[in-house]
Amino acid sequence: MNSLHYQPAHALLADLKAGKVTSESLTRTFLERIRQHNGAVNAVVTLHESGALEQARAADQRLAAGEAPQALHGLPLTLKDTWEVSGMTATAGAPALQKHMPEQHADIARQLEEAGAIILGKTNVPVYATDLQSYNKLFGVTNNPYHSGHTPGGSSGGAAAALASGMTPLEVGSDLAGSIRTPAHFCGVFGHKPTRSLVSFRGHIPGPPGTQSRPDLAEGGPMARCSRDLELLLGVIAGPRPAESRSWSLNMEPASLDHLEQARVGLWLDDPLCPIDRELSQGYQSLASRLEERGSLVAEAKHQLLNLEHILPAYFNLLGSLLATSLKPAQRRQMKFIARFERWLKLFGPITPCIGEYGRGVNQAAHQWAVWNEMREKMRSEIESLFEEFDVLLTPVTPTTAIRHDHSQPVFKRRIMVAGQPRAYMDQFCWIALATLLGLPATSVPVGRTKEGLPFNIQVIGAPGKDLTTIRFGQLLEEAGLAGFQPPAGF
Repeated sequence: MNSLHYQPAHALLADLKAGKVTSESLTRTFLERIRQHNGAVNAVVTLHESGALEQARAADQRLAAGEAPQALHGLPLTLKDTWEVSGMTATAGAPALQKHMPEQHADIARQLEEAGAIILGKTNVPVYATDLQSYNKLFGVTNNPYHSGHTPGGSSGGAAAALASGMTPLEVGSDLAGSIRTPAHFCGVFGHKPTRSLVSFRGHIPGPPGTQSRPDLAEGGPMARCSRDLELLLGVIAGPRPAESRSWSLNMEPASLDHLEQARVGLWLDDPLCPIDRELSQGYQSLASRLEERGSLVAEAKHQLLNLEHILPAYFNLLGSLLATSLKPAQRRQMKFIARFERWLKLFGPITPCIGEYGRGVNQAAHQWAVWNEMREKMRSEIESLFEEFDVLLTPVTPTTAIRHDHSQPVFKRRIMVAGQPRAYMDQFCWIALATLLGLPATSVPVGRTKEGLPFNIQVIGAPGKDLTTIRFGQLLEEAGLAGFQPPAGF
C-alpha cells in the first residue's frame, strides 16, 4: 500500500504542505487512477477534470505565495452523488434529475472547499439513495472491488468502492438505513455515522432540491481508509449551518480512550430476530478474545434496549413516516396491506421482524408519529445508563458480508442467505437500527476477511456526542493490528 493513491489523507496533506508533492500532480494521479480502474468498478460517475486541475494549480500558487494551508489544502476527493455541488450535476441516481445542475453548494461541499479540498467528481448511488445496492438507469451498476459479482452496498456504495479501489482518499456519505456503515462493511473501509444533527444535511438529495428542513434519522458522515482520516474529515464537515453559527459553535467532547487497556467494551453480537453468518460470528468472538488479551474489559452488554424486539418497531415506524412523503398513493396502499396482513405474510416466505410497523408508519397520522417520537426520545435517555458501564458497544453491521447483485423487483421479495438459510432482504436494516433510531455515533471498522476474501466490519457505537471516542477506538484497533484496510487483489 505504498502507492500514492493508497496513502492516507493525513499523509498526503503533510506531503502537500511540505512541498513534497503538488496538488496538481496529486490530482492528476487520482484522475489517472480513475481512468485505470473505474471501467471495472463503475464507482465514479461524474468527473470535473478541468475545474479540478484549475483549482489544484490555484492551491499550489497560494502555497507558493506563503499563504497558510487549510485543513484539506489541495487534497482531491470525490463526493457521493446525493450532495449538491455547484457546477456539477447532482442526480441522486434518478433519471428525473439527470440534468439537475445546482447553483449552490450543499453545506458540506462548501465546508470542504473552504478547507481547501478539490472535488474531483461524484460517486454512484441507487435511485434516490433508497437501496442497499448501488445501481440506476443513468450510470449502471457499481461492483465491489473485492468481487465483481457482489455489491459494494448502498446508498454510499460508489463512495466505498472508490475508496477501496484507491480512486479517492476521502468521501462523505449519508446514512439513513446504514448507508455509510453497510458499504464500509461490504468494502472493508472505515465509515462514521455521527451523532444526531452534528453534520448539516442542507443540499442533500433526497429531499427534493431546495429542501431546507432536516429529515428525521438521516446523517451525513465521513468515509476513509483509516480512523485518523475519519476524525480529520469529521472536524471539517461537523458544525452549525451558517445562520446557526450566530448562537453555537462546535465543541466535540475529546476521546475518552488513550489505550486499549482502558477500554470497557460491551458486546451485543447476537439476537434471535436477526441471526448473522457463522464466519462473522466467529470473527467477532475472536476480536473480543484478542481485546481481552490486550487488557480491555470485555463483557456481554445487558440492557433492556439491546433487544431488537424493542428497537425495530420504533425504527421501522419512524422510517416509514419519513419515506411516506416520497411514495405514491398505490405504494402507500401496498404498505397498508403489508401492515394489516403481516402475521400471514410469513407463510409465503421470510419477512423481516416488525416490518408491518413500517407500513403503519407510512400511513399514520401526525399525532401517532408524535407518540412514537416521544418513545424514541425516552429510549435515547435510557441508553445513557449503558454507557456509564461501557465506553463502546460492539455489534454486527449486517447479517452477512457483501451480498451478490440482486436487482429483482419488488424489493420486498428479495432474499439473502444467512448461515445457509433464506432471510428477508430488509434484515440488513436490523443491526444498524439502534444507532440510527437513537442518534448515536457509530463507526464501521474493518476487522477481517472471509475465506472467500470478502471484508467485514464491526460496528462501534457510543453515547450521544461521543463521536471521537468511537473513532478513537477504531484507531486503537488499527494500532494493535486488530483492524485496518487491506486493498483488494489487482488494485
